[in-house]
Amino acid sequence: MTDRLYYTDAYAVEFDADVTACAPAGDRFAVTLSATAFYPTSGGQPHDLGQLGGRAVMDVVDEEDGRLVHLIDGPLDAGTRVHGAIDWARRFDHMQQHTGQHVLSAAFETICKARTESFHLGTTSATIDLGRPVSAQEIAAAEDDANRVVWQDRDVCVRFVSAEEAATLPLRKESGRTGMLRLVDVTDYDLSACGGTHVARTGGIGLISVTGWEKFKGGTRVEFRCGGRALAQLREWRDALAAANRALSVSAAELAPAIERLQDENKALARSVRAFQEQLAGHVAAGLVTTAARVGDRVVVAQALDGWDAVGLKAIAASVAATPGACAAVFSTSQPALVVVARAADVPVDAGAVLKGLVAQFGGKGGGKADLAQGGGLTGDVAAIVEAARAALAQ
Repeated sequence: MTDRLYYTDAYAVEFDADVTACAPAGDRFAVTLSATAFYPTSGGQPHDLGQLGGRAVMDVVDEEDGRLVHLIDGPLDAGTRVHGAIDWARRFDHMQQHTGQHVLSAAFETICKARTESFHLGTTSATIDLGRPVSAQEIAAAEDDANRVVWQDRDVCVRFVSAEEAATLPLRKESGRTGMLRLVDVTDYDLSACGGTHVARTGGIGLISVTGWEKFKGGTRVEFRCGGRALAQLREWRDALAAANRALSVSAAELAPAIERLQDENKALARSVRAFQEQLAGHVAAGLVTTAARVGDRVVVAQALDGWDAVGLKAIAASVAATPGACAAVFSTSQPALVVVARAADVPVDAGAVLKGLVAQFGGKGGGKADLAQGGGLTGDVAAIVEAARAALAQ
């Protein structure tokens, strides 16, 4: 058994302990200690990082036999005493998020009667999965109550009780563990069995900010950030909002309507461009047919065209194919290239097969039918791509 110092003192940044074992583990070394302040990945909370005997701690694993295995980047001699130091910034961040989760989960339970089914602490945000759908109004109410508890700076205490005693206590979530249980008690608000690291008072959480939510497995997944993460998110949003305000010359309150106006204008412009493209496509197609090479009684158009998107290329190819005896393969000049292959009903060419051959030679993807096929992602010399298409259409 390893003496877990973080169980009783989450603020222990440095410690000394004896190396009880060290063995190679791939490109790392697995070290066990008589005692440790390093927290292992457990209960939705990631492991600590830091230094151990001058070696970098890469991971910490909780073994079933009660040992904590530290995976480090070099060996340590068994039987020696070593000094350990926790990456405090990472530890405190995890303490803020995990304690914030306790308070927020309790708020959802108290205010909304919504039970937390699981918790995950990611690198930039954390999530809790609630057992039922909750509304935006319910989320705001729970968020408000959680922050009320944060700003009251209540005590967060740790105590150990037997499983039998725990069964008589008002735990937020019943524990299935046996033996001694570690309880985290947010004064007069939340009591939960938990092995994680927590701040000593709720004021240390700083702020609990719900930053998003979505439906998930019949309930709701709530994303949140606490303390330093909430501040970092606020700064990111502030800078993005300021940039948008400068670009659109509007205030923050006017930003959403301004974006909606721009979207409407862009849609109208796109419709106009599409109409002009369709008109122009017929003229471009007529010119291509006039100057195209002829193979017997077949008109073969193979051309890279500048300034056309997939819809425009399709209109041009289809217009060429409206001419009896004509077939076409038209490409964008930008790379990776777009391509549309089409043929008239009286031309014995399989457009899908032509496209498949081009993709096999120049990469990309696409598909279609015998009379029309389209794709994209072709790379290589444009002249070589065009010539390969011309040869395929002429067969």
